[in-house]
Amino acid sequence: MNESMKTQLVSAIHLQEVELQENPKSRPAQPTTNNNEEQTYSVEEAVETIGFGRFHILLFVIMGSANIVEAMEIMLLAVVSPEIRCEWHLDDWQVALVSTMVFLGFMVCGVLSGYTADRYGRWKVVFGGFVWSAYFSLLTSFAPSYGWFLFLRSMVGCGVAGVSQGFVLKTEFIPAKYRASLLPLASVFWMIGSMFIIVLGMTVVPTLGWRWMIRISVAPSIILLFLFKYIPESARYNVSAGNLQGAMDTLQKIAIMNNASLPPGRLVEPVVKERGSWRILISPTFRRTTLLLWYSWFVASFVYYGSVLSSSELLEKNLLCITDADREHQIKHRHDDGPCYCIPFGFADYQTLLISCLGEIALIPINIGLLNVFGRRMSLMVLQLLSAMFFMLLNICTTMFGFTVLLFLLRSLVSMNFNVVYIYTAEVYPTIARSLGMGFCTSFSRIGGMIAPFIAQVLMSQSVVLALCPFAVACVLCAFGNFLLPIETKGRALLVRHCQSS
Repeated sequence: MNESMKTQLVSAIHLQEVELQENPKSRPAQPTTNNNEEQTYSVEEAVETIGFGRFHILLFVIMGSANIVEAMEIMLLAVVSPEIRCEWHLDDWQVALVSTMVFLGFMVCGVLSGYTADRYGRWKVVFGGFVWSAYFSLLTSFAPSYGWFLFLRSMVGCGVAGVSQGFVLKTEFIPAKYRASLLPLASVFWMIGSMFIIVLGMTVVPTLGWRWMIRISVAPSIILLFLFKYIPESARYNVSAGNLQGAMDTLQKIAIMNNASLPPGRLVEPVVKERGSWRILISPTFRRTTLLLWYSWFVASFVYYGSVLSSSELLEKNLLCITDADREHQIKHRHDDGPCYCIPFGFADYQTLLISCLGEIALIPINIGLLNVFGRRMSLMVLQLLSAMFFMLLNICTTMFGFTVLLFLLRSLVSMNFNVVYIYTAEVYPTIARSLGMGFCTSFSRIGGMIAPFIAQVLMSQSVVLALCPFAVACVLCAFGNFLLPIETKGRALLVRHCQSS
């Protein structure tokens, strides 16, 4: 090759290099050995990769404490009923109306809190619910009349509706394989709250009165408010709202606390504009599930609060068929000259309520086993059929010990049923409508809670059998309804969007 050809070839190569530098887009794609830049992951994959650790223990304790507050506000209705009946000379329907107003506030604010949680975040709704319920609960202790007491308790119910969204916040952080084991343990905190208010009734009411009992019961809510700073906003909510950086910060903090690492690559989730839309709940994919869940929640609340209020009513008015009744349990509520308004709980009555509260956690291992082996739908069917049987067993004549055992087992069953309904609802709906779905369901449950007092506290005075039959029938019908649920969520990842459902 002569010198002139060499010079031309070098010039051509040099000219091509200059063109490539000026137009990098025209360069041929080069293979890369670094695949991390090409990899992506979702929040679900990040949660599963991080696994269970110290963060989840902290989350479980703080959000579980929310159940303590919620349980105290509900159990307070059973403990304070004899006291306000005596102070204001209330009839049965007026005492029942107190519980109904609480659940009315819960129902009205349930859908609103669910919509707000899907649109603006779970954390804000839960925190706001705590402040609201604590404030109005404290005001209840200063109620000058029965009318004011009704209004203030309905406001408390509205706040508790926001607190209940904490279950969604907790569920969205827990890996799929741990949900069936961890979520039922929330019953432990519910039991603690119920027992705490009963102990206050035993110790504070006889000496300082029911008003001071309510004031002291507000203290856990105030303490819990300062612990909320350790709970972040849901990463699943953040990605659905387009706040990827906020979700990344949360996931990185969780990974550090758990001594784990995030998956390789970068977090990628599409922004979902249709968040908090009720149309998703009644879309063809979820229509049957939604309708059956509304009835399941109605029954869960109806039978749970029916069991709580029935037990207190049977004890207060001595309506039990007890073969070894002592003098204390021979005083009757109804006389020829009218009702006896002032029959306070005796020490033995408080003991019976305490023992029945232990039923909230006694069968948790069985509950966990049912969820892991048979799944959510079959567990609901079994628990509801057994609950129906034990409601009817309360009609038999037995000893006081026998009644306590029956009540203990009944509370175990209705509590487990409520817990499984919570878990199934949080798992079945996608992130963009999970809180709204939970809000609608809790609102329907409060309809059951509104009806239960008139069965357990009004009809009970007329006939124990007639009062207990509606609870048993509702459980049987619900068991058949749950057989028709089309989706089983056992071991399934939480959905993000509507289109992911199958």
